[in-house]
Amino acid sequence: MVAAAGKASALTLTALRRLKFRIWMLGLMLALAASLVVAVTIGPAAIGPGEVWAVIAHKLGLIADSPVSRLREGIVWELRLPRVLAAAAVGAGLAICGATMQALTRNPLADPYLLGLSSGASVGAVAMLLAGATLLLPLGAFLGALAAMALTLGLARALGAITAARAILAGLAVSALASALTSFLIFSTATGDSYREILAWLMGSLAGARWGDAGLVLAALAVIGGPLIMAGRVLDGFVFGDAAAGALGIDVGRTRWLMLGATALLTGLLVAVSGAIGFVGLILPHAVRLMVGGRHRHLLPLAALAGAVFMVWADTAARTLFDPRELPVGIVTALFGAPAFFLILLANRRST
Repeated sequence: MVAAAGKASALTLTALRRLKFRIWMLGLMLALAASLVVAVTIGPAAIGPGEVWAVIAHKLGLIADSPVSRLREGIVWELRLPRVLAAAAVGAGLAICGATMQALTRNPLADPYLLGLSSGASVGAVAMLLAGATLLLPLGAFLGALAAMALTLGLARALGAITAARAILAGLAVSALASALTSFLIFSTATGDSYREILAWLMGSLAGARWGDAGLVLAALAVIGGPLIMAGRVLDGFVFGDAAAGALGIDVGRTRWLMLGATALLTGLLVAVSGAIGFVGLILPHAVRLMVGGRHRHLLPLAALAGAVFMVWADTAARTLFDPRELPVGIVTALFGAPAFFLILLANRRST
């Protein structure tokens, strides 16, 4: 009878967790949908939600004639909507990468840039800006991030089997090297207004995001982020260490290689569009853990939604608070992220 009661209690607890997850999932999905529409309406030109929907319906062929003027339609379709979608995709992707890195490395302070990707992307982006090839900046940033990923994983592999500690140490070395290269490029070459362009990119910005950029990050999120979200049970195994993961039938070495590579690739694609935006991949997974616990099959999709909502509003604040000047969005995420992370640390301390 005692065993039956314990089993019933466990089933009840599981059911409550599922219900809690579904409630949060629905709430965040509604919050994201509302955020996408409302964020498009905010700006120097006041545009109502009805006009936003009318423009979308017209562009998708759902209605023949648009009731919105061509100027306002251009503001919605060409400027604001792709930027808002890109912000949502970047926020979701960074949150997924952060949660994945924290599980793979068993390091609560891990973020998507742990493998030196941000510093590598900075080298590529700064090189393109200094060469005057501004249009090729995303390509340069992505190639720089890809080179940093290859160098980091290669160094970790040269030390033996890739472990969390070796990957972190290799990433720190690559990050320091890439940062030094970036500083040298700026010191030796940058002149005039190029300093401002470089600084804006290094602090993170979605000012130039258009449909091509939005399509790139949305596709990356679907192709790479989707499988990472589906790998929640595998990440649960890594949380308890390599031995526990191996006991669950996980090929630890191969799986770590694949997931680190996928995380690095996704991060590189995101950074290529948005620049280095801090704190999103660090704080959002911790915030979601406080809501639903640490099971990654719940944590990952909710972190993606929370990251998308957070990034939409951070970018909206960045482009409107000091209009007509635009604040780098990395400053906004840091201003909100640092105090939020401190509060999360306090909450974790009180709960342990």
